[in-house]
Amino acid sequence: MSSNIRNFCIIAHIDHGKSTLADRFLELTNTIPASKMHEQYLDMMDLERERGITIKMQPVRMLYEHSDQRFNPHQSALSSQNSLGIRNSKLEIEGSKYILNLIDTPGHMDFNYEVERSLAAVEGAILLIDATKGIQAQTLANLRLAREQNLTLIPVLNKMDMPAAQINEQKIRREIENLLEEKNILAISAKSGQGAKEVLDEIIKRIPAPVINETKPLRALIFDSSYDSYKGIIAYVRVFEGSIKKGEKISLLNVKKDAEAIEVGYFTPELSPQNELKAGEIGYIATGLKDSKLVRVGDTITKLKVKNEKLKIEPLHGYREPRPLVFANIFPSELKSFPQLHDSLSKLHLSDSSFHYETTSHPVLGRGFKVGFLGMLHLEIIFERLKREYDTKIILTSPTVVYKVIDQKNREIEIFSAQDLLSPEHVKEIKEPWVSLEILTPTQYSSKIYELLKQARAEFIETKNLTNEDVFLKYKAPLAEIIENFLDNLKSISQGYASFSYKLEEYRPIDLVKIEFAIVGEVKPSLSRLVPRQKADRIARDFLSRLKDNLPSQQFPQALQAKIGGKVIAREDIRAMRKDVTAPLYGGDYTRKKKLLQKQHKGKKRLLRDAHVDIPEEVYLGILKRK
Repeated sequence: MSSNIRNFCIIAHIDHGKSTLADRFLELTNTIPASKMHEQYLDMMDLERERGITIKMQPVRMLYEHSDQRFNPHQSALSSQNSLGIRNSKLEIEGSKYILNLIDTPGHMDFNYEVERSLAAVEGAILLIDATKGIQAQTLANLRLAREQNLTLIPVLNKMDMPAAQINEQKIRREIENLLEEKNILAISAKSGQGAKEVLDEIIKRIPAPVINETKPLRALIFDSSYDSYKGIIAYVRVFEGSIKKGEKISLLNVKKDAEAIEVGYFTPELSPQNELKAGEIGYIATGLKDSKLVRVGDTITKLKVKNEKLKIEPLHGYREPRPLVFANIFPSELKSFPQLHDSLSKLHLSDSSFHYETTSHPVLGRGFKVGFLGMLHLEIIFERLKREYDTKIILTSPTVVYKVIDQKNREIEIFSAQDLLSPEHVKEIKEPWVSLEILTPTQYSSKIYELLKQARAEFIETKNLTNEDVFLKYKAPLAEIIENFLDNLKSISQGYASFSYKLEEYRPIDLVKIEFAIVGEVKPSLSRLVPRQKADRIARDFLSRLKDNLPSQQFPQALQAKIGGKVIAREDIRAMRKDVTAPLYGGDYTRKKKLLQKQHKGKKRLLRDAHVDIPEEVYLGILKRK
């Protein structure tokens, strides 16, 4: 029965305890046997566990036999309070079984598109807030997304077992009440499990059951997908109307492609085959299709017979297309590996539709792909996933944003790499992207943050005092300044308490120059960068310093140079590896040592004359990582 189904997700700022709370839900519902349970169970990738963050949304179906809790009108004024300060009204008890479909979501702003897709597949969300830190920028961003979907929100204070949480509790409660106009705020410790059951009870009581019409034809929304070598593309779906059985013919409305549901089932969280998926449920459909372009996130699945009967089926409201903010070129380390790289990108795109890619070419690096990402962390994750999951060796160019070039004929051309920049005589104007920037910070750090924003060429818009202790800052700033190392600097000067989010706003004129980097006199096109002229010297020195730290030593000295128009503006040197060629000698005339040293010196000169330095792929990621 759909009345016993609850579809919900957990949304929060990064590191507020989403995955830990999901672990407690899995334990309480006995979804995962105790012998198999481990921390961050729904974080399926090793990369997620290593970094301690959620990268991919993960659905799971839980069966929960619990006491149906309803307010007793005669005792609603009474309340109980546990050792953590959890306040719940007295309830009447009635046994029931419920199906709880949870979608665990990422918290970092670079994976905001994962959150947006999750929210479209559910009726409610838990807004999880770290009681030691309070409301942060991504909390507000996720809250806005949830309100756009008209979802029921359950505010939950986490980490109440920590002393700082007990101190901040009343302050944060006031913030939440002002923000949500909601006074029923749960307080829990996801780590210890205290209060987790009460959250499940509130989900059943407050989040509405899906509204469905079983007589209507099948309409299922694809909110994610993955690839299986035997089952083909697996569509993750929320069934809004009708039902689908294994073996039935299906049709994807937007791409106008027919297929067969070779398998349907639930997420437990592993794929669990079933005979049928019904309206109101979240599950998967294995399509058997191999072409990644045929199964798109946001498409609607219906039955082929419905299509053949010429019934008018309107596609479900899909998703906005994500707009990449950071771009880089990716080339295979060997030209013959281009087909493998193309196959790896197409399969990876099934599980992460938020990055865009298209073919490109370079006179030195050959054929490759222009790839757009939602942020620098997103770029790092895609790079690592290509390397780990698909054993793909690649060359990654320096990341940048999209600039708009106005040529002498007033034509607008979008460029993102240094190689695309037209010669100065053909350029009339160059524009760079600016973002609206929102920062939440304790008041005592605001003066340092003002200075950081000044260095980032930011413009003041407004400031608001949320409480006596917290201030909300709104600025406009160049996107190139924000993606570089703004987050690390912000966290450093605020001792980790400040947070921010941003959104693309407009394009403004900029004086842009191209920096080329040379190693032992050889210009490396993959390292070239587009930067503001007034910051070129500082950026060049900083980049060469990171390159020096990451590039391995050779048998010869390596001169690292940064150039603008052939003029060297910065230099670093890597000393040659030293080998004591005289060590085996145990005595004798000094001329024996002198001969060996002269021979070594000539050898190094010969090596330097013919020197060619290949940049290992791990170096590219190393120089991209912010200090």
